[in-house]
Amino acid sequence: MSTFQAPKGTYDLIPPESAKYLAVREAIAAPLRNSGYGYIETPGFENVELFARGVGESTDIVTKEMYAFETKGGDQLALRPEGTASVLRAALEANLHKLGNLPVKLWYSGSYYRYERPQKGRYRHFSQVGAEAIGAEDPALDAELIILADQAYRSLGLRTFRILLNSLGDKECRPVYREALQNFLRGLDLDEETLRRADINPLRVLDDKRPDVQKQLTDAPLLRDYLCDACKAYHEEVRELITAAGVAFEDDPKLVRGLDYYTRTTFEFVHDGLGSQSAVGGGGRYDGLSEMIGGPALPSVGWALGVDRTVLALEAEGVELELPASTSVFAVPLGDEARRVLFTKVTELRKLGIAADFSYGSKGLKGAMKSANRSGARYTIVAGERDLAEGVVQLKDMESGDQRAVGVNEIVAELESKLG
Repeated sequence: MSTFQAPKGTYDLIPPESAKYLAVREAIAAPLRNSGYGYIETPGFENVELFARGVGESTDIVTKEMYAFETKGGDQLALRPEGTASVLRAALEANLHKLGNLPVKLWYSGSYYRYERPQKGRYRHFSQVGAEAIGAEDPALDAELIILADQAYRSLGLRTFRILLNSLGDKECRPVYREALQNFLRGLDLDEETLRRADINPLRVLDDKRPDVQKQLTDAPLLRDYLCDACKAYHEEVRELITAAGVAFEDDPKLVRGLDYYTRTTFEFVHDGLGSQSAVGGGGRYDGLSEMIGGPALPSVGWALGVDRTVLALEAEGVELELPASTSVFAVPLGDEARRVLFTKVTELRKLGIAADFSYGSKGLKGAMKSANRSGARYTIVAGERDLAEGVVQLKDMESGDQRAVGVNEIVAELESKLG
């Protein structure tokens, strides 16, 4: 019988590679925790309607990529394809917006699912860290989130990513632009599906990656030329605040992002070392989403950064993360009495917060020392019958190769002073 394999388009995270992913998640979360964002976790699946309304019925995510299913009880559910709609639903359900402290600032980390054509950097199961600031319309919030993402990437050592920035206008000025864009698109040589998309959501056509479509879009009207005064002033303030913080960005008048709920500020983090899947993260303002899913008017802004893509970007730049050793001390017992004594010492070290491991199974000295080497431990404690009869254990420095006897009762304190 053949062994099972992970489903197509998914991957397993296994050590030591998985340590990189943990470090990336931690680096993205750290500046958020430091800025008033509280952690939220939502179910891996939701009511289909939440995404159909929230993400948009005309989006590829909803029409082609969503894993939707009917439960035994007849509920129509979907694996979550993105995080914002779920987080907003949870915040509304818990009435967080009524506690009087707006914006409600939340961050999350988890797995998301889209039925994509698998390729490097584009999977059917992927991992994101995201942040949402719910219930306040303030350019400083938009700027804050962009600056925090920039800070997270820089703390990891990434240097050659770019921030693209645009404004998508609001319900006052966007309809005027939408009409102008539709009139322009009707005059192009586009296939039927693209024309149908142009009728439902013409901005999505600007996001079409096919070269023959992009070529025809060269003279497309630009949203920035249609922004009302309020949207222009708002966008200008976001730009000024980011610039004052020393964060570089590029204006990209054709940036629309693949979700229907965005208004005003929209941004993307791209890394040119990743080929066609160059976006490592992105986000924007979504002032009407709360009402779309049945809540009150709650202007909000947020982003999601791809953990998988960020790891690929680090590899593309040749950045080696400084990961803490998973084991600092490795114990090698030779004989039953030594097993009992050293197991007790390992437990004591762990209680002191020192990463310690043990040679399990009945390996001989040679096999056990190989395990000690592989563990990456800085020190190895070896003890046999003769050592214990003399009241000592052998402490080996794995870097220098030096080995010396240390009293059984002193070994924990000795290691604590060396590693503390």
